[in-house]
Amino acid sequence: MERHGRFITFEGPDGSGKSTQAGLLAGRLRALGLDVVLTREPGGTSLGERVRQVLLARDATPHSPRADALLFNAARSEHVDDVIAPALGRGAVVVCDRYADSTVAYQGYGSGLPLDRLREIGLFATRGIFPDRTILLDLSVEAGLARRSRGAPDGMTRFEADESFDAAFHERVRSGFLALARDEPIRWSLVDADRPPDVIARDVYLLIARFLGMTPELS
Repeated sequence: MERHGRFITFEGPDGSGKSTQAGLLAGRLRALGLDVVLTREPGGTSLGERVRQVLLARDATPHSPRADALLFNAARSEHVDDVIAPALGRGAVVVCDRYADSTVAYQGYGSGLPLDRLREIGLFATRGIFPDRTILLDLSVEAGLARRSRGAPDGMTRFEADESFDAAFHERVRSGFLALARDEPIRWSLVDADRPPDVIARDVYLLIARFLGMTPELS
């Protein structure tokens, strides 16, 4: 695929503020006149949103980690074909709340599926379209889950509400994200998410503005 746009993803453990920060970055870039597509995983397409309900609803039927990985990637394949690839092809900046790294972190590091197999499936699902930059919003498991518990109960996902996904699982997920970031330091940027949202948003904007070759405009 001929690719002219830029692909930015947000990753991190539950409660780290990915959706908030992805939205803030997209809004700031749009205000500068850029063509920005804000999307999320699972989601972004009608199929993706239906799969999101199946996978993440707190009262969802339990699934095996392998089924989770395959369903996430099925939604991802449609997402790439219908949203991400066309946007990058026309030169847009795509800002995505979670992507293939989340499947490696949750179903691989968290649930113990083979990392190499998950990467093979991810490569097939994404057609090799990987992010140019990934922002890892990192904070402790205790802080992240506490944030989520203070929110609306219907806003919690199965990975937060189901007791089988205990603190040890979330610790493995966090460690997985940190390992992924260490393995690809050029693509990943680690951001301390245990701070006020406006402070985090400023740091994220500075990182992405530099990546895009822009002079940061802070107001």
